[in-house]
Amino acid sequence: MEPAPYLALVVALAVACQWVAWRWKIPSLLLLLVGGFALGRLVVPDEVLGQSLLFSGVQVAVGIILFEGALGLRFRQVRDLGRPILRLCTWTVLVTWVLVTLMAWGLGFDIRAALLVGAILTVTGPTVINPILRTLRPTRRVSQLLRWEGIVVDPIGAILAVLVLQVVTAAGRTGPFLDAVLTLSRAVGIAVLVSVVSAWLLTWMMKRDLIPDYLQGVTFLAAALGGMTLSNYVQTESGLLTVTLLGILLANQPDLHIHHIIEFKEHLQVLFVGALFVILAGRVEPAALVDVAPVAAVFILGLVVIRAVSIAIGLHGTEVSREEKTLMMSMAPRGIVAAAITSIFALEFNHAAEKAIAVGEQARADGDHAQADTLFARASDLYELATQVDTLVPLVFLVIVCTVALYGLGVGRLAERLGLATTSPRGVLFSGTGPWVVPAAKRLRELGVPTLIVARERGDLRQARMSGLRTEAASIISEYAVEDMDLAGIKSMVCATRDDNTNAIAASEFGHVLGRPNVFNLKRNEEQNHARSTTAGHLIGNIAFSPPTDYDELLQRTRQDHKVTSVAITQEFTSRDFWATHPEAVVLFVHNESTTRVASGKQEEGEPGDTFVALLPVHHGAPVAGAASGESGATATREG
Repeated sequence: MEPAPYLALVVALAVACQWVAWRWKIPSLLLLLVGGFALGRLVVPDEVLGQSLLFSGVQVAVGIILFEGALGLRFRQVRDLGRPILRLCTWTVLVTWVLVTLMAWGLGFDIRAALLVGAILTVTGPTVINPILRTLRPTRRVSQLLRWEGIVVDPIGAILAVLVLQVVTAAGRTGPFLDAVLTLSRAVGIAVLVSVVSAWLLTWMMKRDLIPDYLQGVTFLAAALGGMTLSNYVQTESGLLTVTLLGILLANQPDLHIHHIIEFKEHLQVLFVGALFVILAGRVEPAALVDVAPVAAVFILGLVVIRAVSIAIGLHGTEVSREEKTLMMSMAPRGIVAAAITSIFALEFNHAAEKAIAVGEQARADGDHAQADTLFARASDLYELATQVDTLVPLVFLVIVCTVALYGLGVGRLAERLGLATTSPRGVLFSGTGPWVVPAAKRLRELGVPTLIVARERGDLRQARMSGLRTEAASIISEYAVEDMDLAGIKSMVCATRDDNTNAIAASEFGHVLGRPNVFNLKRNEEQNHARSTTAGHLIGNIAFSPPTDYDELLQRTRQDHKVTSVAITQEFTSRDFWATHPEAVVLFVHNESTTRVASGKQEEGEPGDTFVALLPVHHGAPVAGAASGESGATATREG
């Protein structure tokens, strides 16, 4: 097969797998690996692309993935987590490396191969952590700990693997220890130098408007790839650390607005992650997987125990709670960096052996037979080691599949039991404090639905706080609200401020966080809704409530003694009966045992077992037909 149709097939398969995973709510990585294995039986990636082009492409894609992830790491988000994150990226990594190395050595691997696999398996990675976090949506603290660990440890693992490679393949002129020190010093030094200079230059150009908007995304991409290539030229595999540091530096520059650049990179990341897993999985032979399966089973069980031990040691004495530590112990899936490094390094030992043979032949030609014999013996040793390292490729892929399945499928229930997340979020976020908002939130709370009310002024939230409702004093379109606010348990949002344009902007921003189908605006004020003042259509979310109602009409209804009430829909009292009995009603939410959704459309249709949370006219305390639990609207006391 020609490269063009093969790459098109890879992209199509990668996108299809990720879409199916989204629909079925399972880790996309599992489907990508299965799809890649299947495609690899039909087309061998090495034969189509060639090893040189293949691994160069893998290196570039991994660099872009880490750069995109690092752009989301902001220090202000983790001011209360600095010490735990530092421990995760130092002590936890060291303990993991040592214990995995000892386990591999005990299973019969050469100590050098054991050191290599230990370094590779210290990584988790954003490619597997972020999809799980999107589905799970745990508390802010846990989410930040996992994201920082996944992104920062990836290049650390790569550099540890490089140290092992350098020590094993070095000619021995300076000694192994000094080789390691020099390698680490060069890697860190070049990464810091290139990233700092690149970040300063990009920031300087952005703040002086020297880069037009349409070129900013590709300029940042070019700078990241250029920095990675330069770093790798000076010191092998230091480029991953360079792009990670560059992303972190850019993300934390004051007054540098790169949200649109991050969005551009996110699309690339989704594409590259899918394509990489499909291609790399296609290189693994089924027979090789069967051969290493017994060792892999022991490895995976060992990794589960090692994760618990490394977290316990690494986070001992920090402010991380016992529940947070328990969840951290249960979240260590391996990702694309582990797969890519293993695949690349398996070739490096072969290349080192070939280089030793070439130098040995030259030494023999020059008459230095002793040196030639030494080099040939070294080449033989490296070929033996390369053969053992080759078995690491299927082993690591099995580790990836099993750890993603184990942690990705099992972490939801654990997080729910620990009170750190919910597997089926149904909470509602309200922006604004209209007089109907607090009664609606109180009624949802009675139904077991978590809520969050956000308003700019603390005084506007006084009534909600007195009612015991969860609140946040912040502008709904502030950076804090969009990026830092804890949305654990929240599924949908109602943008309900008086200002239609603020609602539109908030809907657009939170559509990226909660998903556009879950974000709703109030109906726009008809008096302002003309071509020159209305907000662009792509910024407007779904229209809330049934029938759609604007802010002023809701305000007027509350002043006319309309109350927020819950009404049960049954076989005897259907939604048609509801509308016939309450033609003036505004249905706000539809609740049942499994979901809570924002009502929409002209006349909401409910099924038996649903409960309508609605704004109804209540005249002189008369009971409401079909009111749930015999309520007549007493809980919806007039909210002035």
